Amino acid sequence: MIDLDNLEDSISKIYRKYYLDVYRFLVCFSGNQDDAEDITQEVFIRVLNNLCAFNNENNLKTWIFSIAKHVAVDHYRKKRFSSIFNEGFFKQIESPNKSPNDLVEQNELKMYIHEAISKLKPKYRAVVILRGINELSVKETSEVLNCSESKVKVDYHRAIKDLKKKLKLNVEEVIRHAK
Repeated sequence: MIDLDNLEDSISKIYRKYYLDVYRFLVCFSGNQDDAEDITQEVFIRVLNNLCAFNNENNLKTWIFSIAKHVAVDHYRKKRFSSIFNEGFFKQIESPNKSPNDLVEQNELKMYIHEAISKLKPKYRAVVILRGINELSVKETSEVLNCSESKVKVDYHRAIKDLKKKLKLNVEEVIRHAK
C-alpha cells in the first residue's frame, strides 16, 4: 500500500482513507471536537514522520490507531484533565427524522451513556470505544492497546458488566446509542 517512490501520493491516500476513523475515535476519546481535530493532525504528522519505518507486515489501520491512542493519552497527560470526556460531543448529534421530544430523550440517553463510559477505568474506556463504538476486531484492538487478545476480551467483558451496573440497561442498546 505504501509506495516509497511516490510518498506524497501514499500519504494523501492514507490520510483520506483513515482520517475520519481516527477523528471519530479521538472525538469519542476526548469528548471535544476541537481537541480531536488538533490531536488528529498530530497523529497524521507522526504517521508522516514514521511512515518510512512502518513495517508493511503490520496492519496499517491498527498502527495508525495505536499512534492515535498514544497521542491522545500524551495530550491529556499534559493537560491533566480529571476526566477525558465532557458533554460537547453527544449534544451536537441530531437526526432530522426525529421529533424534538425524541431528540431530547436521545440526547439525554447519550449524555447518560457518555457519563457512564467516562467513569470507566481508562483501560475499560479504551476497549469499549475501540471494540463497541469503532467496531475494531479483538485482534485490531489488542494491537492498538498493545496487549493480548485475551486481555482485550476480558477487559471488554468486565467493562460491559460494569456499564450494565452503572446504566441498568441492555448494553447492546447502550453501545448502539453511543455511536
